[in-house]
Amino acid sequence: MTTRAWQRMLSGRRLDLLDPSPLDIEIEDIAHGLARVARWNGQTSGRSAFSVAQHSLLVEQLAAFIDRKMETRWRLAALLHDAPEYVVGDLISPFKAAVGLDYKELEKKLLAAIHIRCGLPARLPAGVTDLIKRADRMSAYLEATQLAGFTEAEGRRFFGRFAKLPDCDLTPIPAYSVKTKFLQRFEELSRFVR
Repeated sequence: MTTRAWQRMLSGRRLDLLDPSPLDIEIEDIAHGLARVARWNGQTSGRSAFSVAQHSLLVEQLAAFIDRKMETRWRLAALLHDAPEYVVGDLISPFKAAVGLDYKELEKKLLAAIHIRCGLPARLPAGVTDLIKRADRMSAYLEATQLAGFTEAEGRRFFGRFAKLPDCDLTPIPAYSVKTKFLQRFEELSRFVR
């Protein structure tokens, strides 16, 4: 029996996980997958899971909060920052650390292919990457303290201190609705990128 290293998507595409091609990436597949992947391994309050798609929308919003003059293409990059999880899932940080560097390399290859498909550079400038990581940590803090049962002290210890946090609605959204919101936001941002 041969080992299969590709995933069939609902679009009919076959995405090779070891050598991903931008031609095999469809935004519909990304939105569908991310809307169904739960953050925090599903250990959040609410009637629905807080999905990676909803997290991605929040990170894009927070990145723009941090840098009010952020270019549209980098806002798109913020929206897509966890896009590889549509096919590999959302592994919690402690598990990623245990798996090691091979997993991170796989994620980087997937993200580079996604970026190319969406009209972004394969690798982002360091300053943009740092800003997105800061927004991602801010999102993790908000999610942890509002949805995942962390105290504020634990949130600060694990995700950092933030001088100012915006008011954000973190009510988990059902998969179909958040998929639609993700696709709408992608369209709004990508029309200025291509």
